Amino acid sequence: MKNNHVTKKDANIIAIATLVFIGGCILLNASLFWSFLCSVVFAYLLLLRRGFSAYALGQMITEGLIECKPFFLLILLIGATVSIWLSSGVVPAMIYYGFQYMQEMNFLLAAFLITSLMAIFIGTAVGTVSTIGIALLGIGRGFGIPEGMLLGAIVSGAYLADKISPISGLLNLTLSTTQTTYKETLKSMAKTLIPVYLLTAAIYTMLGEGYSVSADAGTLMDYQTAILQGFNISPLLLLLPLGVLCLTIAGVKIIPTISLGLIGGIIISIGMQKMTFNHVIGAMVFGFRGNTASIELNKILYSGGIVAMIEVVLIVAGAIALSSLLERCGLIKLVVNKVIDRVKSKRQLILKTGMISSILTVATCDQAVGIIIPGRLLQTKYTEVGLDNKALARTISDTGTIIAPLIPWNVNALIIGMISGIATINYAPYAVLCYIFPLATLAIGGGFEFKKQRRVEKA
Repeated sequence: MKNNHVTKKDANIIAIATLVFIGGCILLNASLFWSFLCSVVFAYLLLLRRGFSAYALGQMITEGLIECKPFFLLILLIGATVSIWLSSGVVPAMIYYGFQYMQEMNFLLAAFLITSLMAIFIGTAVGTVSTIGIALLGIGRGFGIPEGMLLGAIVSGAYLADKISPISGLLNLTLSTTQTTYKETLKSMAKTLIPVYLLTAAIYTMLGEGYSVSADAGTLMDYQTAILQGFNISPLLLLLPLGVLCLTIAGVKIIPTISLGLIGGIIISIGMQKMTFNHVIGAMVFGFRGNTASIELNKILYSGGIVAMIEVVLIVAGAIALSSLLERCGLIKLVVNKVIDRVKSKRQLILKTGMISSILTVATCDQAVGIIIPGRLLQTKYTEVGLDNKALARTISDTGTIIAPLIPWNVNALIIGMISGIATINYAPYAVLCYIFPLATLAIGGGFEFKKQRRVEKA
């Protein structure tokens, strides 16, 4: 039997092949799942030639997928919940009251604030852009706001979903990979979140001077009227997402929390919106489509349900299968160790983590790999330098996760371009939060850990 021997050259070959497969999928407008599937097959065959047995390689993939089984369930639950929160009137209520408080405000700042708030409860950045974001974009065009600037503000707010929303699939992937909890990680994230959010709001305040919503803003009122005609709206509806947020912060596990949010939405859909049980189940599985008097609003009140999330599950499963294969056979460790081998300080480690996560997000066109690989492989190094996994989760979230919409070939940017009709190059310069977070992680986040280290040394 041949000895199992892999080299850095093998890692480079697989990386290049993966990029080629991803590029092919983008050019052919095919799902990224196929690129990861081809990459897994390619890596599998290469590792067979290096002496690994077919059984051992199969076990590596299987073990990685089994470890992430709860996360796959969570993704499907999120798909069902978003649809039910639409059918129950929860999301329409958030849109209705959000528009109500936009009167006479700096529109650009209002768009950022409302989008960021909605993002926390919707739980997906792309979902936020495609609902409240598209509504704000249409209204803002009527007030003469440059569409690239406005979409940049919307994207900035929306991507807080992937970073801090308790029902975000990506955040929960980060938490499960780094073995941290939402409550403790949120405290760590506050070190960068609070200053970055305030600075971003200040920038949009300055950029948005002169773009205010007049009192007779007909478009806003048209949307609100259509919502009232299509749903029974009450401030009490806002208690459901608020309750989910409170449970998560309190430390209740995410799957039971989301399940309660889903059950609550089902009860409201049947009791308050007078939907039949069959229609509710249909919305959960196949998605919800608004049926109001406004055609434009109906395009916004849309979710694909569980069926639409199957592709997401397959893409994430492909990324996990590939990373599990490369991790367990030692290839990724070979490359990552080369990058972090000489790292001795906390500041250096945070810098290297941000670089690794960002490069992986850029190279693979998806955030999952930029979360999974550094999240799994750097935990030991964080322990060595005296940092905990909360700092690892925060750094990944502030870098590889948040930069996705700025990369023209990333799946996030491609979807945003498709649903808005605006190219990445036009909105990216104004998506300031997505730039400031990586800088803050290196400057502020690193500074916090550096100060902590200085205090320990003095003691």
